[in-house]
Amino acid sequence: MRTTRGWVSHGTTELRRAELRRRELRADDVAVRIDYCGVCHSDLHAVHAHDPDSSVPLVPGHEFTGTVTEVGRDVRNLAVGDAVAVGNIVDACLACDMCRAGQENFCRAFPTLTYGGVDRRDGTPTSGAFAREYVVREGFAYRLPRGLDPAAAAPLMCAGVTVWEPLRALGVGPGTRIAVIGLGGLGHLAVKLAVALGAETTVVSRSADKADDARRLGAQHLIVSTDEAAMTGARGQFDVVLDTIAVAHDLAPYLALLALDGELSLLGYLGQVSVETTDLLIGRKKLSSGGSGGRTRTAELLEFCAERGVVADIELLPSSRAGESLERLARGDVRYRFVLDMSDLDAGPAPVVPVRG
Repeated sequence: MRTTRGWVSHGTTELRRAELRRRELRADDVAVRIDYCGVCHSDLHAVHAHDPDSSVPLVPGHEFTGTVTEVGRDVRNLAVGDAVAVGNIVDACLACDMCRAGQENFCRAFPTLTYGGVDRRDGTPTSGAFAREYVVREGFAYRLPRGLDPAAAAPLMCAGVTVWEPLRALGVGPGTRIAVIGLGGLGHLAVKLAVALGAETTVVSRSADKADDARRLGAQHLIVSTDEAAMTGARGQFDVVLDTIAVAHDLAPYLALLALDGELSLLGYLGQVSVETTDLLIGRKKLSSGGSGGRTRTAELLEFCAERGVVADIELLPSSRAGESLERLARGDVRYRFVLDMSDLDAGPAPVVPVRG
């Protein structure tokens, strides 16, 4: 086993520095020095859901960029020194119909998650990227195009691809009228990408406080969701609605925004929802969802973002402030994505808590 340093949680946002154990490289593995890791709402949910009495401490983090430091003997497409990006999926069966279609995120045998998953070869739990090194199968490490800021590109690997897949699947482009519900980590990237694709883009937010941000990100319009008259006036005006709200909420007001044959894609909240059938029936509307992205779309996203200069709006913090970032994220105190600089893990005394992952 090889070792690295990282941050672990025992069910709270008070993360402790620890020694992590990574597997030795397999023939098709690469070792990546993690330079930057984004902080996702999924990390916050995972920390709160983690059993403090578990024998496997939680190491969050599943959207990161870094540099290849070592390669396995069968690796052909990456070399030491290459800048790479890794998302929340680090392996899949690669044999089922979904994997063959380039949708490894929907692998029938379930994809191996960057943390909180199980390695499909040796059965060990996976530990995330709030750390200085990660060992990953070559096919799930993506070359980071030149010109992309590696810190601001890290959130593309979760938040970015989560909104990119439905944008592409729904054919968003010139002539599309799209509304983005919620202007947070997911929402601000949805706006940037929709605008870059040429769509007429509207932000729907609880207040007018983010009107300036919406315009700066490229949105042409903002609707305040608490303004009943504005919401009524916007009924039937959109071909696509991307709903990025991260908590349970009523979908009816947002379904009402759809035009004939329009589609609402629910991306932020993945729990149980209740929908009146007539809200779909009138206008032949569709309700869909999505999560993460397959390898084809992920690579496509990175190239598109490099060409168009699209990256996340971030607040960069040293990794020693990871706990603070989670607490502020819970309060909504970020515009629009925290990213941790992992280089501070190189300094200081060696940690004493060993964690395998």
